[in-house]
Amino acid sequence: MAAPSEPSSSPQPHPGRRCAFFVERKRRFCKMVPAQGRRFCGEHGAQEEEKGRKRIPCPLDPKHTVYEDQLQKHLKKCNSREKPKPVYFAQDINAGLKDSTELSEEQQVPLSTLSKEDLEDLIRKLRRASTSINYVLKDQILCHQALQEALSDPKNGDAATKHLKQQASILGNMERLHLLRPGNCFVEFGAGRGKLSHWVDIAIQDAQDVHFLLVERATTRFKVDGKHTKSSFERLQVDIQHLNLSKVPVLAKEKLPVIGIGKHVCGAATDLALRCLAETYAKHCDERKEDPAPKRLKTDETNKTTYNSDETCIKSVCGNGSPVAGIVIALCCHHRCDWKHYVGQEFFTTLGLGAMEFNYFKRMTSWATCGMRETARKASVTDTKNEEQSIETEEHEKDGNSVDCSWDSLQGLLTTEERKQLGHLCKLLIDHGRIEYLQQRGYEAVLQYYTDLSVSLENVLLTAVPCQSPIPPSTA
Repeated sequence: MAAPSEPSSSPQPHPGRRCAFFVERKRRFCKMVPAQGRRFCGEHGAQEEEKGRKRIPCPLDPKHTVYEDQLQKHLKKCNSREKPKPVYFAQDINAGLKDSTELSEEQQVPLSTLSKEDLEDLIRKLRRASTSINYVLKDQILCHQALQEALSDPKNGDAATKHLKQQASILGNMERLHLLRPGNCFVEFGAGRGKLSHWVDIAIQDAQDVHFLLVERATTRFKVDGKHTKSSFERLQVDIQHLNLSKVPVLAKEKLPVIGIGKHVCGAATDLALRCLAETYAKHCDERKEDPAPKRLKTDETNKTTYNSDETCIKSVCGNGSPVAGIVIALCCHHRCDWKHYVGQEFFTTLGLGAMEFNYFKRMTSWATCGMRETARKASVTDTKNEEQSIETEEHEKDGNSVDCSWDSLQGLLTTEERKQLGHLCKLLIDHGRIEYLQQRGYEAVLQYYTDLSVSLENVLLTAVPCQSPIPPSTA
C-alpha cells in the first residue's frame, strides 16, 4: 500500500480521534477511528509498525486488508466469502440447451466491420425472414384506478410520471386478462425496488391470500417491500438463470398458481424468465400430476375419508390447467439478448437463420431507438432531483453506450427512416420467436404496444395466458 500523502495545504487529522491516513482520491483524511494509542485505523495499519505484524490484501476482496497471522480466521467471516446457496438455486436450470452453437469472441464482430456486400446480404435475410411474420401490434395503452391518485400528484417529476404511466398500463392489461385476483403468487422478475408488485398489491386491495416473490440478483436500495403488512413479500436474490421456482418454500407448500410479471426485463433475462415459468416450473408440476394417486387416510374421530396434502396441492395448481396462470412482461434491451439463452432458436432455425444472424440482428435492434436514446437520457438526467429518483432511470436509457448505433457502419446504404424500420423488424423477429415458444407450450401469447414512445422507447408488452383458461382473454 502506498505511503500516505499529506500535502501542506490539507488539514491535519485530529490526534487520537481520526486515522492519520490521507485519502488522495477524496482529498481528506480517513474518517475511521484508530485503536487506543494508534495513529492509523485497522485498514491502514500497515503504515505503522506493530510488533512486526504485516497486513496483506484479502484474497477474497483485495479492496481491504487483513493481518497476515489472522488470515484464516478472517476468511471464515469475510463479507466477500461465498454464501451458502439457497434451496431454490439450481445451476443453469433455465440457461437453455447446453449444446447450442456459441459464437467465439472473434465471430462476434460489430456491424461496422461488415463489407457493403455482407451488410446488404444481412438486410436481405432480415426482410425475407420478416415476410413470414403476419403480425401487427395493436395499441393496448390502458390505465388502472389503483394509480389514479399517484398519477395526479403534482409533486411528480417527469421521470416518475413516465414510470407510473407504464405501471398503470401493465396493471390495466393484467386486469383485461383477469389476472388481478387473489389466490395467486405473483413473481416479479428483475424486481429492482419492487414497485410493480407494490401496485399489484394495491390493485387487489391488499388481499391476504396473495404472495409476491421479487426476483433480483443484485442488492437494491429504497425497496418498497416493507410497506406491505397483509401480503407476503419475499425477495429472492438469485440470477433467473439459476432459479427453480418449484423449490421456493412458499410455492412448495402452498402450490399457488403463478403469474410472472416484469417491467423492462432486459435482453436475455426475458428468455430466462420465460423458460423458468413455461418450461422448468410447468414441467415440475406435470411430473407431480403423473405421480401415483395418494393414499386415502381415515381419521379416528370421524369415519370420513381424507386425502393427504399432496393431492390438494396438485388440484390447486394443475387441476384447472397450467400452473402458470399468466405472463405479463414489458420487453427491453434486445441488444443484450444471448443466442445461448434465447427461447426462439427453433423459430430462427426454421427460417434458415442461426447464431451468426441472431448476433447481428440483436445489434441492429438499436437502430429502432438509438436516434432518440440520447435525447431521452439527457431529459431523464435533467429531471432527476435526488438519489431516489435516479434509481428510477430506465435500464435501457443507462445502457446507451453498449449499442451499435454507428452511422459509419451503414456505408450510405440507408436513410434514417429505413434504419428505424429495420431496427423494428429485428425486434419483432426476436420477439416473435418468444411468442412461438409460448404457443408451442400451450399459451395464447400476444405482443402489443402498452405505452407511447414519448413515455418509453421500449413500449412493447408480452402477455400470455393458458389456452385452456376458463375465462378467455380479450383479443389484442
